[in-house]
Amino acid sequence: MDFCSHLRLAAVLALLTGCASAASRGAGSFDPSRVVQLSWRPRAFLHKGFLLDAECDHLIALAKDKLEKSMVADNKSGKSVQSEVRTSSGMFLEKKQDEVVTRIEERISAWTFLPPENGEAIQILHYQNGEKYEPHYDYFHDKNNQALGGHRIATVLMYLSNVEKGGETIFPNAEGKLLQPKDDTWSDCARNGYAVKPVKGDALLFFSLHPDSTTDSDSLHGSCPAIEGQKWSATKWIHVRSFDLTVKQPGPSDGCEDDNVLCPQWAAVGECAKNPNYMVGTKEAPGFCRKSCKVCAE
Repeated sequence: MDFCSHLRLAAVLALLTGCASAASRGAGSFDPSRVVQLSWRPRAFLHKGFLLDAECDHLIALAKDKLEKSMVADNKSGKSVQSEVRTSSGMFLEKKQDEVVTRIEERISAWTFLPPENGEAIQILHYQNGEKYEPHYDYFHDKNNQALGGHRIATVLMYLSNVEKGGETIFPNAEGKLLQPKDDTWSDCARNGYAVKPVKGDALLFFSLHPDSTTDSDSLHGSCPAIEGQKWSATKWIHVRSFDLTVKQPGPSDGCEDDNVLCPQWAAVGECAKNPNYMVGTKEAPGFCRKSCKVCAE
């Protein structure tokens, strides 16, 4: 870490430890009174003031000199490719890159009740005038990406800057899209679904899977073009199991072993019948507790 970066980090940490409001948002904690339910279809929630201004500025400073053209996952091969559906630029931080990043990751885990090891590294994104990300799903359509961590179950999208106009996060299939009032401060793009304005420090949590682990088509979402001002955001994708370690897909070829040490306990309490998509699997993908559910091929 260079000297300027060290001073910047020290200043952020001093602000975090010196402010009473920040103390309530220290490592592993968050303020549930700031959370607002936006929708049940998809399940989406907004945390007002999830990040301090200093934290937002710190994340931008870590990323601004390392940005590259954003990529998307090819639906068939799973490889990262460039596409006109996503015109932003971005980069990935390292997990626990510094004290500030670590605090934010722990806060995300506390809010979502999902362990830190299930999350990908935070991605910082920058949208300049006219740049966008057309509606898409965060869960995967290919099996290659599912092999590491399984589907993405949840997304935490943190807004690092205010945008004068445009840049809204939009859910075209959300149940409340026709009921949300919109005045002339919203972009035309935002009128095509339920929309969330980017406000510096706010964080949006939404789920890409239903509680029974099936994919949620209502979680379709996108980023409207930035019209006035630039948009900075930070994304944390969270998977159904650990993303830090490669887990073999179960099946006859590997002896049909359980992929989680808790599988026998879950099977004993009836989860094979209650949650068959995860435990046993579907036509598209095998489950992760097939041995304990006694569905292995003879």
